[in-house]
Amino acid sequence: MDQPESAGVDRVADLFLRGLGLVYVCAFASLAVQVAGLLGAQGIAPAAELLAFARERLGAGGALYALPTLLWITGASDWALQALCALGAVAGLALALGRARLAAAFTAWLAYLSLSCVGDVFLSFQWDALLLESGVVALFTASREPRLGVWLARALLFKLMVLSGTVKLTSGDPTWRDLSALTFHYWTQPLPWESSWFAAQLPDAVQKGSTLLVFGVELLAPWGMLGTRRVRLGSGALLVSLQLLIAATGNYGFFNLLTLVLCATLLDDRALARFAWLARPARPARWLAARRIAAGALLCASAVVGLERIAPRELFPRPLRAAIALFEPLRSVSAYGLFAVMTQERPEIQIEGSTDGAQWRPYVFRWKPGPLDRRPGFAGPHMPRLDWQMWFAALSSCRDEAWFQAFLVRLLEGSPSVSRLLAENPFPDAPPRMLRTTLARYRFAPFSEWREGAWWTREEVGPYCPTVELEDGHLSLAEP
Repeated sequence: MDQPESAGVDRVADLFLRGLGLVYVCAFASLAVQVAGLLGAQGIAPAAELLAFARERLGAGGALYALPTLLWITGASDWALQALCALGAVAGLALALGRARLAAAFTAWLAYLSLSCVGDVFLSFQWDALLLESGVVALFTASREPRLGVWLARALLFKLMVLSGTVKLTSGDPTWRDLSALTFHYWTQPLPWESSWFAAQLPDAVQKGSTLLVFGVELLAPWGMLGTRRVRLGSGALLVSLQLLIAATGNYGFFNLLTLVLCATLLDDRALARFAWLARPARPARWLAARRIAAGALLCASAVVGLERIAPRELFPRPLRAAIALFEPLRSVSAYGLFAVMTQERPEIQIEGSTDGAQWRPYVFRWKPGPLDRRPGFAGPHMPRLDWQMWFAALSSCRDEAWFQAFLVRLLEGSPSVSRLLAENPFPDAPPRMLRTTLARYRFAPFSEWREGAWWTREEVGPYCPTVELEDGHLSLAEP
């Protein structure tokens, strides 16, 4: 008879750890080439300034509790930030190779936590939280109690998928309810790539059917984890297929790879029997009860945080919420829910500089849409964080985006580390005297224009920020 768990999970646990190690390597390598421009001394949101502000406001002990980062020890210089990225990448590589697994898993998690604490808006994406939570799960898996770790990983995958489907329904967004969401998604998502244009050309009936399929996979397939072996493996196949389709039509950094690693825990050792190189660690007898209690506490905290996203807070006793809040600075138990509200337009910010107020030259970003004839690129597991934040900024206002104002200051200062985040710096020798920002609505070009080499159409909207220049290190309105 096919039982819910008819085979061991020792090899599955090892596969999960190796896969997570690979994700860590991708995440740290991606961040390493951006961290100076984002968080360095001449970056957009200097980590050193955040730490100094926290110490001044909260005191040494309060600041350490609120921002548990190794940078309190090393300082937040560009060198220290790069060293943390290197440390995390090495630890991730060791985990991927099956070396010193517990030490490697803890080191990678601590390094990523240390960077996330000072990452401001640039390390606040849901997959950053998912990586940290997966890292905590890995500590149980790497401590040679594989069944605990595998079940925690499955529970995390269940939470991620069910919440992602539920928030789409509870948000009240009409495009999800009438199944038209995907008619907008492919061209309004943060960073489309070439395949997104082709997906957007599919007939409306296919788009609506695809939307219904998304609901089916996110809301129904996860329950198969609780079924028989055959049902569990079928559920995993559906979840994997959805992630592959998402990865094939958009740029989401390491999110899809990380979710696929979580999906791998739906396998069992029978399915991995041919992979003899996967380790089969012996089960230790010591501290088993303590590990189970800790795993249970993590599972409960994860469930409460997830339910708070979709249920009234009044359902949860205040002492329970307060107990969980004590661990919020660790950023390792989170709620999820991607694209709860589907954007139906695509505003884009263009930044131009000038030395005389007459001739203006545009800054070109590496990944976000800009030139109408530039083919949307595939970033792979790389997470271009500035380009992503530009998408969010365009949906907001200049006044509400303090980081964007800091970005403009760095461009007027001619910061080399910030300029390296861009594809083209139109002022390589000296920074401009003033900057202007405009907003335009972008949309994928129709087939007739695409044949002529255009990927986008653009409709000008108007200014985003006032035209500004630098005065005593601060933005001021430029003289007309």
